[in-house]
Amino acid sequence: MTNRLLLAIAILSLATIPLLARPVAADNNTGTLGQPNQSCQSVFPSGPLSPAGFNTQGFANADTHYAGSGQTLQTPANSAAVSQYDVACFQVAQH
Repeated sequence: MTNRLLLAIAILSLATIPLLARPVAADNNTGTLGQPNQSCQSVFPSGPLSPAGFNTQGFANADTHYAGSGQTLQTPANSAAVSQYDVACFQVAQH
């Protein structure tokens, strides 16, 4: 009885391996390193498909203060600074 149970568990475990490998195979990472140089404005132009508040004056103000903007002493224009917004927009543009 125990041998059959162990055999059934082993078979089920092996059968799930292809299902777990699918997300890895579906990953479309471009393999590029560093800042993606993707502007969110090019991904979400103004219109009904834009995220709420995206093309507002408040967002435009925030855009001058994020990583690498060089507008303040707290955010120097460092070429290695990457905005998470840019990374997210780069990933959205790939789909």
